[in-house]
Amino acid sequence: MKFTATQIAGLLAGEIEGNANAEVSKLAKIEEGTDGSLTFLANPKYTSHIYSTQATITIVNKDFVAEHNINTTLIRVDDAYKAFSKLLEYYNQVKMNKTGIEEPVYISESASYGDNLYLGAFSYLGDNVKIGNNATIYPNTYIGNNVTIGDNVIVFAGAKIYSETIIGDNCVINSGVIVGADGFGFTPDENGEYSKVPQTGNVIIEDNVDIGAGTTIDRATLGATIIRKGVKLDNQIQIAHNVEIGEHTVIAAQSGIAGSTKIGKNCIIGGQVGIVGHITIGDNVKIQAQSGIGRNVKDNEALQGSPALSYSSFNKSYVHFKNLPEIIKRFNTFEKKIDND
Repeated sequence: MKFTATQIAGLLAGEIEGNANAEVSKLAKIEEGTDGSLTFLANPKYTSHIYSTQATITIVNKDFVAEHNINTTLIRVDDAYKAFSKLLEYYNQVKMNKTGIEEPVYISESASYGDNLYLGAFSYLGDNVKIGNNATIYPNTYIGNNVTIGDNVIVFAGAKIYSETIIGDNCVINSGVIVGADGFGFTPDENGEYSKVPQTGNVIIEDNVDIGAGTTIDRATLGATIIRKGVKLDNQIQIAHNVEIGEHTVIAAQSGIAGSTKIGKNCIIGGQVGIVGHITIGDNVKIQAQSGIGRNVKDNEALQGSPALSYSSFNKSYVHFKNLPEIIKRFNTFEKKIDND
Protein backbone atom coordinates (compact mmCIF):
# COMPACT_ATOMS: atom_id res chain seq x y z
CA MET A 1 0.00 0.00 0.00
CA LYS A 2 1.24 3.44 -0.92
CA PHE A 3 0.21 6.76 0.61
CA THR A 4 1.07 10.27 -0.53
CA ALA A 5 1.98 13.20 1.69
CA THR A 6 -1.33 14.79 0.72
CA GLN A 7 -3.30 11.74 1.89
CA ILE A 8 -1.39 11.54 5.17
CA ALA A 9 -1.72 15.25 5.86
CA GLY A 10 -5.45 15.00 5.22
CA LEU A 11 -5.80 12.14 7.69
CA LEU A 12 -3.81 13.99 10.36
CA ALA A 13 -5.01 17.55 9.64
CA GLY A 14 -1.36 18.42 9.04
CA GLU A 15 0.52 20.97 6.94
CA ILE A 16 2.90 19.81 4.19
CA GLU A 17 6.33 21.33 3.79
CA GLY A 18 8.00 19.85 0.73
CA ASN A 19 6.76 17.47 -1.97
CA ALA A 20 3.01 16.94 -1.60
CA ASN A 21 3.18 14.02 -4.04
CA ALA A 22 5.89 12.14 -2.13
CA GLU A 23 4.88 8.50 -1.64
CA VAL A 24 5.60 6.08 1.20
CA SER A 25 4.86 2.39 1.59
CA LYS A 26 6.50 1.50 4.93
CA LEU A 27 7.21 2.83 8.42
CA ALA A 28 10.61 3.36 10.03
CA LYS A 29 12.46 4.83 12.99
CA ILE A 30 13.92 8.21 12.11
CA GLU A 31 17.51 6.96 12.44
CA GLU A 32 16.70 3.97 10.20
CA GLY A 33 14.61 5.76 7.58
CA THR A 34 15.06 4.75 3.93
CA ASP A 35 13.62 5.89 0.64
CA GLY A 36 9.86 5.26 0.58
CA SER A 37 9.47 5.20 4.36
CA LEU A 38 7.48 7.38 6.78
CA THR A 39 8.86 8.37 10.17
CA PHE A 40 8.30 10.95 12.91
CA LEU A 41 10.21 13.22 15.27
CA ALA A 42 8.73 13.74 18.74
CA ASN A 43 11.63 13.35 21.18
CA PRO A 44 14.14 16.24 20.98
CA LYS A 45 17.10 13.91 21.58
CA TYR A 46 16.52 12.45 18.11
CA THR A 47 16.51 15.86 16.39
CA SER A 48 19.97 15.35 14.86
CA HIS A 49 18.66 12.40 12.84
CA ILE A 50 16.21 14.54 10.87
CA TYR A 51 19.14 16.08 8.98
CA SER A 52 20.49 12.72 7.88
CA THR A 53 17.40 10.51 7.64
CA GLN A 54 16.64 9.01 4.25
CA ALA A 55 12.91 8.76 5.08
CA THR A 56 10.72 10.23 2.37
CA ILE A 57 8.23 11.83 4.78
CA THR A 58 8.68 12.87 8.42
CA ILE A 59 5.93 13.97 10.82
CA VAL A 60 7.05 16.81 13.12
CA ASN A 61 5.50 19.22 15.60
CA LYS A 62 4.32 22.52 14.19
CA ASP A 63 6.89 24.41 16.28
CA PHE A 64 9.86 22.44 14.89
CA VAL A 65 12.52 24.79 13.49
CA ALA A 66 15.12 23.31 11.14
CA GLU A 67 18.66 24.53 11.81
CA HIS A 68 20.18 22.79 8.76
CA ASN A 69 19.03 21.62 5.35
CA ILE A 70 16.76 18.60 5.30
CA ASN A 71 15.88 16.23 2.45
CA THR A 72 12.67 14.76 3.85
CA THR A 73 9.17 16.13 3.24
CA LEU A 74 7.67 17.41 6.50
CA ILE A 75 4.12 17.11 7.71
CA ARG A 76 3.59 19.50 10.60
CA VAL A 77 1.00 18.59 13.25
CA ASP A 78 0.11 19.69 16.79
CA ASP A 79 1.55 16.52 18.38
CA ALA A 80 3.83 14.32 16.28
CA TYR A 81 3.71 11.35 18.66
CA LYS A 82 -0.09 11.25 18.83
CA ALA A 83 -0.34 11.79 15.09
CA PHE A 84 1.99 8.89 14.34
CA SER A 85 0.05 6.68 16.76
CA LYS A 86 -3.16 7.59 14.95
CA LEU A 87 -1.50 6.68 11.67
CA LEU A 88 -0.39 3.32 13.06
CA GLU A 89 -3.95 2.59 14.12
CA TYR A 90 -5.23 3.49 10.67
CA TYR A 91 -2.53 1.38 9.03
CA ASN A 92 -3.51 -1.64 11.13
CA GLN A 93 -7.16 -1.19 10.22
CA VAL A 94 -6.33 -1.14 6.52
CA LYS A 95 -3.90 -4.05 6.80
CA MET A 96 -6.40 -6.22 8.70
CA ASN A 97 -9.41 -5.24 6.62
CA LYS A 98 -10.36 -8.80 5.72
CA THR A 99 -13.84 -10.09 4.92
CA GLY A 100 -15.30 -13.33 3.72
CA ILE A 101 -15.26 -16.95 4.82
CA GLU A 102 -12.33 -19.07 3.76
CA GLU A 103 -12.42 -22.82 3.19
CA PRO A 104 -12.41 -25.21 4.86
CA VAL A 105 -14.25 -24.10 8.01
CA TYR A 106 -16.96 -25.63 10.18
CA ILE A 107 -20.00 -23.47 11.02
CA SER A 108 -22.84 -25.03 12.98
CA GLU A 109 -26.28 -24.61 11.41
CA SER A 110 -27.42 -22.85 14.58
CA ALA A 111 -24.51 -20.34 14.58
CA SER A 112 -25.16 -16.76 13.43
CA TYR A 113 -22.97 -13.79 12.57
CA GLY A 114 -23.32 -10.16 11.51
CA ASP A 115 -22.06 -8.15 8.55
CA ASN A 116 -18.48 -8.10 7.28
CA LEU A 117 -17.31 -11.27 8.99
CA TYR A 118 -13.84 -12.58 8.20
CA LEU A 119 -13.47 -16.25 9.18
CA GLY A 120 -10.09 -17.80 8.46
CA ALA A 121 -9.53 -21.32 7.21
CA PHE A 122 -9.78 -24.29 9.59
CA SER A 123 -11.85 -22.33 12.11
CA TYR A 124 -14.74 -23.88 14.06
CA LEU A 125 -17.99 -22.22 15.15
CA GLY A 126 -20.05 -24.39 17.52
CA ASP A 127 -23.77 -24.61 18.19
CA ASN A 128 -25.64 -21.38 18.96
CA VAL A 129 -22.56 -19.19 18.51
CA LYS A 130 -23.51 -15.53 17.99
CA ILE A 131 -21.00 -13.13 16.45
CA GLY A 132 -21.62 -9.40 15.88
CA ASN A 133 -20.70 -7.12 13.00
CA ASN A 134 -17.20 -6.52 11.65
CA ALA A 135 -15.63 -9.47 13.46
CA THR A 136 -12.22 -10.68 12.28
CA ILE A 137 -11.45 -14.29 13.20
CA TYR A 138 -8.14 -15.61 11.94
CA PRO A 139 -7.41 -19.22 10.93
CA ASN A 140 -7.34 -22.21 13.29
CA THR A 141 -9.63 -20.59 15.84
CA TYR A 142 -12.00 -22.66 17.96
CA ILE A 143 -15.22 -21.08 19.23
CA GLY A 144 -17.31 -23.45 21.34
CA ASN A 145 -21.04 -23.85 21.83
CA ASN A 146 -23.16 -20.93 23.06
CA VAL A 147 -20.36 -18.37 22.79
CA THR A 148 -21.43 -14.75 22.21
CA ILE A 149 -19.00 -12.29 20.59
CA GLY A 150 -19.79 -8.58 20.07
CA ASP A 151 -19.02 -6.11 17.30
CA ASN A 152 -15.55 -5.20 16.01
CA VAL A 153 -13.81 -8.07 17.78
CA ILE A 154 -10.49 -9.46 16.51
CA VAL A 155 -9.54 -13.04 17.36
CA PHE A 156 -6.06 -13.96 16.16
CA ALA A 157 -4.97 -17.35 14.87
CA GLY A 158 -5.06 -20.34 17.18
CA ALA A 159 -7.15 -18.84 19.97
CA LYS A 160 -9.54 -21.17 21.79
CA ILE A 161 -12.80 -19.81 23.22
CA TYR A 162 -14.66 -22.43 25.22
CA SER A 163 -18.41 -22.82 25.54
CA GLU A 164 -20.66 -20.24 27.22
CA THR A 165 -18.05 -17.45 27.03
CA ILE A 166 -19.39 -13.91 26.51
CA ILE A 167 -17.14 -11.33 24.81
CA GLY A 168 -18.17 -7.68 24.41
CA ASP A 169 -17.47 -5.14 21.66
CA ASN A 170 -14.06 -3.93 20.43
CA CYS A 171 -12.03 -6.67 22.07
CA VAL A 172 -8.73 -8.14 20.85
CA ILE A 173 -7.92 -11.78 21.58
CA ASN A 174 -4.37 -12.63 20.55
CA SER A 175 -2.91 -15.90 19.31
CA GLY A 176 -2.79 -18.81 21.71
CA VAL A 177 -5.25 -17.31 24.18
CA ILE A 178 -7.49 -19.83 25.92
CA VAL A 179 -10.70 -18.45 27.39
CA GLY A 180 -13.01 -20.65 29.44
CA ALA A 181 -10.89 -23.72 30.17
CA ASP A 182 -11.74 -25.56 33.39
CA GLY A 183 -10.60 -23.94 36.60
CA PHE A 184 -8.11 -25.79 38.82
CA GLY A 185 -10.69 -27.43 41.05
CA PHE A 186 -9.95 -30.73 42.78
CA THR A 187 -10.87 -32.17 46.16
CA PRO A 188 -8.92 -34.87 48.07
CA ASP A 189 -10.50 -37.93 49.66
CA GLU A 190 -9.42 -39.79 52.80
CA ASN A 191 -6.74 -41.60 50.75
CA GLY A 192 -5.23 -38.39 49.44
CA GLU A 193 -6.55 -38.99 45.95
CA TYR A 194 -8.00 -36.03 44.09
CA SER A 195 -11.37 -35.88 42.36
CA LYS A 196 -12.29 -33.16 39.90
CA VAL A 197 -14.84 -30.53 40.94
CA PRO A 198 -17.03 -29.76 37.90
CA GLN A 199 -16.48 -26.24 36.58
CA THR A 200 -19.96 -25.19 35.48
CA GLY A 201 -19.60 -21.40 35.21
CA ASN A 202 -18.34 -19.25 32.35
CA VAL A 203 -16.13 -16.28 31.44
CA ILE A 204 -17.48 -12.78 30.77
CA ILE A 205 -15.23 -10.30 28.97
CA GLU A 206 -16.66 -6.80 28.71
CA ASP A 207 -16.02 -4.14 26.04
CA ASN A 208 -12.62 -2.80 24.93
CA VAL A 209 -10.54 -5.56 26.51
CA ASP A 210 -7.17 -6.62 25.06
CA ILE A 211 -5.79 -10.06 25.91
CA GLY A 212 -2.15 -10.86 25.08
CA ALA A 213 -0.80 -13.97 23.40
CA GLY A 214 -0.77 -17.17 25.44
CA THR A 215 -2.89 -15.81 28.29
CA THR A 216 -5.39 -18.18 29.90
CA ILE A 217 -8.64 -17.24 31.61
CA ASP A 218 -10.42 -20.10 33.42
CA ARG A 219 -14.17 -20.53 33.64
CA ALA A 220 -15.80 -20.19 37.05
CA THR A 221 -16.72 -23.12 39.23
CA LEU A 222 -20.11 -21.44 39.69
CA GLY A 223 -21.08 -18.02 38.35
CA ALA A 224 -18.53 -16.21 36.17
CA THR A 225 -14.92 -15.18 35.86
CA ILE A 226 -15.26 -11.50 34.87
CA ILE A 227 -12.88 -9.19 33.00
CA ARG A 228 -14.39 -5.70 33.17
CA LYS A 229 -14.32 -3.12 30.39
CA GLY A 230 -11.05 -1.56 29.32
CA VAL A 231 -8.81 -4.15 30.98
CA LYS A 232 -5.47 -4.77 29.25
CA LEU A 233 -3.76 -8.12 29.82
CA ASP A 234 -0.23 -8.81 28.60
CA ASN A 235 1.10 -12.14 27.30
CA GLN A 236 1.21 -15.37 29.31
CA ILE A 237 -0.96 -14.38 32.24
CA GLN A 238 -2.97 -16.91 34.26
CA ILE A 239 -6.42 -15.80 35.47
CA ALA A 240 -8.00 -18.50 37.65
CA HIS A 241 -11.65 -19.43 38.20
CA ASN A 242 -14.05 -16.82 39.63
CA VAL A 243 -11.48 -14.01 39.49
CA GLU A 244 -12.87 -10.53 38.81
CA ILE A 245 -10.68 -7.77 37.36
CA GLY A 246 -12.00 -4.21 37.56
CA GLU A 247 -12.33 -1.62 34.82
CA HIS A 248 -9.19 -0.28 33.12
CA THR A 249 -6.76 -2.37 35.15
CA VAL A 250 -3.54 -3.35 33.34
CA ILE A 251 -1.47 -6.45 34.12
CA ALA A 252 1.99 -7.21 32.70
CA ALA A 253 3.29 -10.55 31.46
CA GLN A 254 3.70 -13.78 33.45
CA SER A 255 1.53 -12.72 36.34
CA GLY A 256 -0.78 -15.21 38.01
CA ILE A 257 -4.01 -14.62 39.93
CA ALA A 258 -5.45 -17.45 42.00
CA GLY A 259 -9.12 -18.32 42.28
CA SER A 260 -11.87 -16.03 43.56
CA THR A 261 -9.66 -12.97 43.99
CA LYS A 262 -11.24 -9.59 43.20
CA ILE A 263 -9.10 -6.81 41.75
CA GLY A 264 -10.37 -3.24 41.61
CA LYS A 265 -10.43 -0.52 38.98
CA ASN A 266 -7.46 1.32 37.47
CA CYS A 267 -4.83 -0.92 39.02
CA ILE A 268 -1.33 -1.32 37.53
CA ILE A 269 0.25 -4.73 38.12
CA GLY A 270 3.81 -5.43 37.00
CA GLY A 271 5.24 -8.56 35.43
CA GLN A 272 5.60 -11.88 37.29
CA VAL A 273 3.36 -10.80 40.14
CA GLY A 274 1.76 -13.65 42.08
CA ILE A 275 -1.58 -13.06 43.83
CA VAL A 276 -3.14 -15.63 46.17
CA GLY A 277 -6.77 -16.62 46.01
CA HIS A 278 -9.82 -15.36 47.89
CA ILE A 279 -8.52 -11.85 48.60
CA THR A 280 -9.66 -8.38 47.55
CA ILE A 281 -7.43 -5.75 45.99
CA GLY A 282 -8.79 -2.21 45.96
CA ASP A 283 -8.92 0.48 43.29
CA ASN A 284 -5.88 2.40 41.96
CA VAL A 285 -3.41 -0.09 43.44
CA LYS A 286 0.13 -0.29 42.04
CA ILE A 287 2.09 -3.53 42.41
CA GLN A 288 5.75 -3.67 41.37
CA ALA A 289 7.10 -6.54 39.27
CA GLN A 290 7.83 -9.91 40.94
CA SER A 291 5.85 -9.05 44.05
CA GLY A 292 3.88 -11.65 45.97
CA ILE A 293 0.48 -10.56 47.30
CA GLY A 294 -0.95 -12.66 50.11
CA ARG A 295 -3.37 -10.28 51.85
CA ASN A 296 -6.21 -7.89 51.13
CA VAL A 297 -5.01 -4.59 49.70
CA LYS A 298 -6.70 -1.23 50.31
CA ASP A 299 -7.38 1.43 47.68
CA ASN A 300 -4.40 3.46 46.42
CA GLU A 301 -1.69 1.28 47.96
CA ALA A 302 1.67 0.83 46.20
CA LEU A 303 3.38 -2.49 46.98
CA GLN A 304 6.65 -4.24 46.31
CA GLY A 305 8.40 -7.41 47.47
CA SER A 306 7.46 -10.95 48.38
CA PRO A 307 5.63 -10.97 50.68
CA ALA A 308 4.79 -7.47 49.52
CA LEU A 309 5.35 -4.39 51.68
CA SER A 310 4.35 -0.84 50.99
CA TYR A 311 6.62 0.63 48.34
CA SER A 312 8.30 3.08 50.76
CA SER A 313 8.77 0.41 53.45
CA PHE A 314 10.32 -1.96 50.91
CA ASN A 315 12.85 0.65 49.80
CA LYS A 316 13.78 1.52 53.39
CA SER A 317 14.13 -2.16 54.28
CA TYR A 318 16.19 -2.86 51.18
CA VAL A 319 18.79 -0.27 52.25
CA HIS A 320 19.36 -2.29 55.42
CA PHE A 321 19.29 -5.60 53.56
CA LYS A 322 21.94 -4.36 51.15
CA ASN A 323 24.12 -3.34 54.10
CA LEU A 324 23.44 -6.55 56.04
CA PRO A 325 26.96 -8.09 55.62
CA GLU A 326 28.57 -4.93 57.01
CA ILE A 327 26.02 -4.76 59.82
CA ILE A 328 26.71 -8.41 60.78
CA LYS A 329 30.45 -7.77 60.68
CA ARG A 330 30.09 -4.80 63.04
CA PHE A 331 27.77 -6.79 65.28
CA ASN A 332 30.28 -9.67 65.53
CA THR A 333 33.07 -7.22 66.34
CA PHE A 334 30.95 -5.63 69.05
CA GLU A 335 30.00 -9.07 70.46
CA LYS A 336 33.67 -10.13 70.67
CA LYS A 337 34.52 -6.89 72.44
CA ILE A 338 31.82 -7.54 75.06
CA ASP A 339 33.08 -11.12 75.57
CA ASN A 340 36.62 -9.88 76.07
CA ASP A 341 35.49 -7.31 78.57
